[in-house]
Amino acid sequence: MDLVDIASKHTELLWTQALRLGPTLLLAIVTLVVGLWVIRRLTRFIDRAALLRNADATVSRFMSSAVSVLLKTLLFVSVASMLGVATTSFVAIIGAAGLAIGLALQGNLANVAGGLVILIFKPFRVGEYVEAQGVNGTVTDIEIFHTIIRTQDNKLVVIPNGVLSNGIITNFTREPQRAVEWHIGVSYDDDLVRAKQVIADLAAADTRVLREPVPLIVVNALGDSAVQLLVRVWVARDDYWNVRFDLLERIKLKFDEEGLVFPFPQRVVHVHVREVGQVDRALVEATAGATPRRPKV
Repeated sequence: MDLVDIASKHTELLWTQALRLGPTLLLAIVTLVVGLWVIRRLTRFIDRAALLRNADATVSRFMSSAVSVLLKTLLFVSVASMLGVATTSFVAIIGAAGLAIGLALQGNLANVAGGLVILIFKPFRVGEYVEAQGVNGTVTDIEIFHTIIRTQDNKLVVIPNGVLSNGIITNFTREPQRAVEWHIGVSYDDDLVRAKQVIADLAAADTRVLREPVPLIVVNALGDSAVQLLVRVWVARDDYWNVRFDLLERIKLKFDEEGLVFPFPQRVVHVHVREVGQVDRALVEATAGATPRRPKV
């Protein structure tokens, strides 16, 4: 058999296989293209539906990404099955790879679980001001592995979701109202009733201070050098810091105008001065009973 006959035989065999597998291969390609197009359209639909429902942007992005990965995996397995690839071995390979990746990324898996806890139970949302893991700031993004917080001095702090979901979280934004508190000392020599009335008048004159609940001005403690007043007023969440700073400054200026004193700890030192002769005599009396020391050699 010469080379021409061998080439002709192989060409005929390839053509026969192409005719047999052609429709299946074409169907697999069409299925892959159409499937990818449907998945892309579906993820866009999920994003638009979440936007119309005013859903959390982080949750919608996470859901669309998870759906896309899952559907693409199922699509590729289906296409491989259409081409005659044994899906059982294919699934076994994916499972073994997933196990190996899981063992290598145990810490990151804990962060993923923490991110899911945050997304499901929502202890905070993007844009809220929180305190967590010793950090205060506004949440800018909640990602799968970590959460990003912007501090007041414009620093970005990245906190792993694992430790964040298991720690104490203080959310300052969730409630519409907040209480502003000051601890103000008043001298024992000043008129306490007058001092309380001055603070009450300043709080009543500030339109940002809510009338309900009623502002609280009470004696909190009797300190060593001052009567400690606890002042608590309620304000809208967005007015908290402005009222805290402004009203405290007004209290200081009004106390100065009224002659009310902010006391501070003082020490009184008594100095007794003796005459020279008395000092010498005291030194002699103090050293009279002392045993003389032997000079060192």
